[in-house]
Amino acid sequence: MALAWRFLRALRLRVLGPEKQHVGSDQFGNQYFRIPEHQSWAGQNIRERRFAECVDQKEYNYEVGDIPTEWEAWLRKRRQDPPTMEELLKNEKYREEMKQKVIEASEKDRLLQTKEYKTGLVAEPIQTQIKGHASAPYYGKDEPSPDPTSSAKTFQPGSWIPPDKQQP
Repeated sequence: MALAWRFLRALRLRVLGPEKQHVGSDQFGNQYFRIPEHQSWAGQNIRERRFAECVDQKEYNYEVGDIPTEWEAWLRKRRQDPPTMEELLKNEKYREEMKQKVIEASEKDRLLQTKEYKTGLVAEPIQTQIKGHASAPYYGKDEPSPDPTSSAKTFQPGSWIPPDKQQP
């Protein structure tokens, strides 16, 4: 008798697939499901599977932030219980407050820097002028010198030009 039930369960799994349970949804309309741990037709234990059915079905249209971080953590099994809508809204409000505080702090810092620049407490940043590229055969000079030049602190390699071929 147990063999018949196992066969019927395997047939149902094969035809209908494992039963997915709706866990929740988010403010964007994404639906979240889980397939509980079950046995395959061969008797192997298959672990719980969590997944989302997004509003935009195409994977290449997915962008970071389309799934809230709380649901992302639940999908990756970093948290046991799925998030509630109240928790999602509370965390969204907190993130908006933090963004506003960052904007205010950076504005305050910018004003403080300009004040310090004007009073002379801090030197203004120097604008670097690039005259050439380090991989150029001559750097900072108008043209290469034929012979190498050196002094105590600097060394400029000369440029070697092969002699013209003289035909016999």
